[in-house]
Amino acid sequence: MNTEGTITVRTATDDDWDAVALLDAHAFGEHQNAEDLAETQILTSSRHVVMAWDGSTPVGVAMHFPMSVTVPGGAQVEASGVSWVSVAPTHRRRGILRRMFTEQHRNLEAAGAPLSLLTASEATIYRRFGYGPATEEHRVVLDRRFAQFHPDVPAVTDVRLVESTEASTLLPEIYHRWQRKTAGAQPKPPIRWERFFADRENGREGLTALFFMVHPDGYVAYRRNMTGDTKVVVQEFIAVTDDAYAQMWQVLVGIDLVDTIEVSQAPDEPLPFLLTNNRLPKITGHHDALWSRVMNVEAALEARTYAVDAQFVLDVFDPFLEAGGTFDVTISAGKATVTRTDAPADASMKLDVLSSLYFGTHRATRFAASNRLWSRDSDALHTVDLAFSTDRASVMGWGF
Repeated sequence: MNTEGTITVRTATDDDWDAVALLDAHAFGEHQNAEDLAETQILTSSRHVVMAWDGSTPVGVAMHFPMSVTVPGGAQVEASGVSWVSVAPTHRRRGILRRMFTEQHRNLEAAGAPLSLLTASEATIYRRFGYGPATEEHRVVLDRRFAQFHPDVPAVTDVRLVESTEASTLLPEIYHRWQRKTAGAQPKPPIRWERFFADRENGREGLTALFFMVHPDGYVAYRRNMTGDTKVVVQEFIAVTDDAYAQMWQVLVGIDLVDTIEVSQAPDEPLPFLLTNNRLPKITGHHDALWSRVMNVEAALEARTYAVDAQFVLDVFDPFLEAGGTFDVTISAGKATVTRTDAPADASMKLDVLSSLYFGTHRATRFAASNRLWSRDSDALHTVDLAFSTDRASVMGWGF
């Protein structure tokens, strides 16, 4: 427990959930009903919640959900999903967030998960704590009225339209197969599936109830807007194979009485090149999704695979805790052995940069060009850049 002045930071108890809900409502502008709060209590427990108090008044909260995540190469790595982070507007600029995060992340260090994850409402908050953006999404709008697929795209043979009841028996298994092969994706807990298929009206944002299409290796869940600019809004597009991806896009484009299709997808999705006009999909937004912090450099780097065999020394500065240091990384057959060393560094960076490189979406050369990573020479930079690169961009499984 840490105290300073009248502010106390401590682990929550089961009696504190109403206070947690109050803080969250004021921070994010949405009241938590009893059902929402009950779902959160299934995903975590009060012992994973840190709160700040000014006397008897709650003024800050941060919690985490125990989870795992796929890393490059397909390993499932334990992680802590940090969430519900807020400080009351009455107590801004008093260092409360740093104190809560210090308490929370000391607990996370002790628990031993190599990675910590979060989604950031603001992009300027979390780098100081060693977090870096790990996945990115493009918001894409496709005018389906003008979409034509090139002649070598596989024909639609395996896509079916299904009702919610049947979808609930099929989608979790398909998602599981996709998640196990997709870096950045987390297993989806049963309570999240229950919420998804409950499809509450207050989560529809004025659109229709969910529609579903399924393929043996994929699914799409989407809504429609039948007033104003008619459109399909994709909620989830999951494809285990390229064939499933191509078939489901053809079915989406074939939906009548709508003009456009809106979807969030990874920057390297093949949609433009399925079409005869690759300019037709319009990128209307670009944002980060999953953020990560490497909690244990040795354990995290040894968990993933690498594009080339190599040997290099990384100097990593952690401005928040003590995860940093100088590390020898020796890669053989795609797997790394990582040990602390006193050898001169081939590349130096803050922990948030390493955390961004870790999932493969971001490149070392880009961070070097932006003066966030420094290398001994161009050959060393090329080696580090190539080693951390991946065939596909990483993708967040579900927001938390």
